[in-house]
Amino acid sequence: MVETGAMDQVQRIVGLVERVLGPEVVGSYLHGSSVLGGLRPASDLDVLVVTRRGMTDQERRGLLDGLLRLSGSRNQARPVELTVVVQSEVCPWRYPPTADFVYGEWLRDEFETNGPPQPEPMPDLALLLTMTLKGDHPLTGPPPARVLDAVPHADFVRATVAGIPGLLDDLVGDTRNVLLTFARIWTTIATGEIRSKDAAADWALAHLPPEHRPVLEHARDLYLNRTYSEESWSDELMARVRPHVDHVLAEIDRLHPR
Repeated sequence: MVETGAMDQVQRIVGLVERVLGPEVVGSYLHGSSVLGGLRPASDLDVLVVTRRGMTDQERRGLLDGLLRLSGSRNQARPVELTVVVQSEVCPWRYPPTADFVYGEWLRDEFETNGPPQPEPMPDLALLLTMTLKGDHPLTGPPPARVLDAVPHADFVRATVAGIPGLLDDLVGDTRNVLLTFARIWTTIATGEIRSKDAAADWALAHLPPEHRPVLEHARDLYLNRTYSEESWSDELMARVRPHVDHVLAEIDRLHPR
């Protein structure tokens, strides 16, 4: 499910983590598109690292510097999303969980300006851990079910809707990803299943009225066939984005009032 070039990049990420954190790593795991139907042209490489303790400032700097050299188009590589979580922060499970370190390519400018990420509450960890357990793809260490607690369904749904305000803030700057994420939130709440972004879009398209389908169809096409640098939206489609989002949010609220 992971092509050779991407797997080589994954191995470089694992090597970086091992050099920086060494024996403090309990295990590292693939999640996201890699385990939910396969990577698409614009998919990130999603890796979860579980550690025995929080990272030092020196370790944060070393991990960040390595990721800045391994991730994204400027390095002729896929974008990397790497999350580090201390095992005791999620076992036993509690909400909201805390992430010790999160790197994403969309945060590159912030990290280059302000330095490495610090620990912070991250409701999305409920989804990430659920995907990790479902994918069951260890890169190092034991199977995830021996390392992580299952997330209760109520907290899973709670985390699914918790990110909606932040997504709305990113709607103009990251239109494709936000639309696909809203489709996934709707699909997940309606079916109880986490699907790949394109599979979630397929489900949502089958449940949308005709006037709200074109923008999601375009977002899915971009995801399946183009890279981030090739994204384009016509003025006509952009004018339909907010009405589409309002409709999807109304459906989400109908299923799970915020």
